[in-house]
Amino acid sequence: MFWEDLAFPRRGRTPGPGRPAREGERVLPEVASWLARRTSAAEDWPPRLLLAAKGDARISVVLPARDEEATVGAIVAAVRRDLVERIPLVDEIVVVDSRSADRTAAVAAAAGAEVVAQDAVLPGHGRMSGKGEALWKSLAVTSGDLIVFVDADLREFTSSYVTGLLGPLLTDPSVGYVKGCYDRPLVDGERRVEGGGGRVTELVARPLINLHWPQLAGVMQPLGGEYAGRRTLLERLPFVTGYGVELGLLLDIYHDSGLDAIAQVDLGRRVHAHQSTEALGAMSGQIMLTAWSRLERHGRMMPLEAPSTALTRFHRAADGHDARTTDVAVGERPPMIEVPGYAAARSFSPGRH
Repeated sequence: MFWEDLAFPRRGRTPGPGRPAREGERVLPEVASWLARRTSAAEDWPPRLLLAAKGDARISVVLPARDEEATVGAIVAAVRRDLVERIPLVDEIVVVDSRSADRTAAVAAAAGAEVVAQDAVLPGHGRMSGKGEALWKSLAVTSGDLIVFVDADLREFTSSYVTGLLGPLLTDPSVGYVKGCYDRPLVDGERRVEGGGGRVTELVARPLINLHWPQLAGVMQPLGGEYAGRRTLLERLPFVTGYGVELGLLLDIYHDSGLDAIAQVDLGRRVHAHQSTEALGAMSGQIMLTAWSRLERHGRMMPLEAPSTALTRFHRAADGHDARTTDVAVGERPPMIEVPGYAAARSFSPGRH
C-alpha cells in the first residue's frame, strides 16, 4: 500500500484559526507554519484508518512505572481491549517496572501487559535510576518499529492517546517523533485549577526553549510523558536517565532531524498525580542541566566551567533554618544502537521500518 492510496485527514489545527494575531500573540513565521502543518487532534486518527496504514509495521506501547498500582492496570486494560482485541493495531504492551515497592508489576501483568524489571535489562551496563533509564531499556526488550510511551499515573486515560500519537507516524514517513499536547488541570483533592498543571513546563522548560530554541516554541507540552517515535530514530539518540529525558529527546531530535520531523497531537486533557514543590525543584534542576548539556553539545555555547549539580534549599527549624542540599546531576545512556549485540538482535526482527 502506498501512502497516497489512503484518505488521510487534513492537518493544520493551529490555535485560533482565521483570526489575525494580536499584539503579544505573534510567533515566528516558521513556528506558525509548523503548527499549521504538524498539529492534529486525536479524533483525526480513527483506529481503523490506522490499521489500514499499518502494513507490516510492529507497534509497541511502553509504560515506565514506579509505584503506580492504582492506575497502571486500567491503562493497560484499555489499550489491550481497544487496540489489541477489538482492533489488532498494537502488537505488544510492555511495562518497565522501576523498582516498585507496591503491586505495580502484579497489577500490570494481570491486566495483560508484559512486565520487565528495569534492573534485569542489560544488567552488564550497571544500574542507573530515573524515568529515562526505564525508557532507554525498553528499546532493548520491545520489538516495535513504532514505540508509544505513556506515563503510568494517568487517571483519565483513553486509548485515543495511543491512536492519536500513532496517526502522524503511520501516515507520513517524514514524521519521526510525535508529542502529545493537552490541557493540564491541577487537581488537589476536591480542588481543580484548570490550566494549573505543568508547572515545571511553564516556569522552566518553556522559557528555556523560547530563549535558546525559538523554532520549538510551538511544541505545547515539551515535557509531556506521552509521545511516540520511530525506532530507527530513537535508537540513535542518547537518553537522559532522569526527568530531563523528554527535553533531551526533543532537543536531540530537532538537532538530528530538524523541526519538520516532529509533530504534535491534541489528546484532550491529562489528569495525573502531582508532585510536591520540593520534588518539582529537583526536577527543574535536571531540566536546566539537560538544556545546558544540549547547548554545549550542539555548539550553541562554550561554557567557561561546568555547572554545579548541587541544589540547596532551606527548611525552618527550631533555631532558624536548616540547609539541605540535593545532587540533581543528570545521568545519560548512550544511543542504544551503540550497545553491543543490540543491532544484531534487531536485524532479525520482522517488519522493520
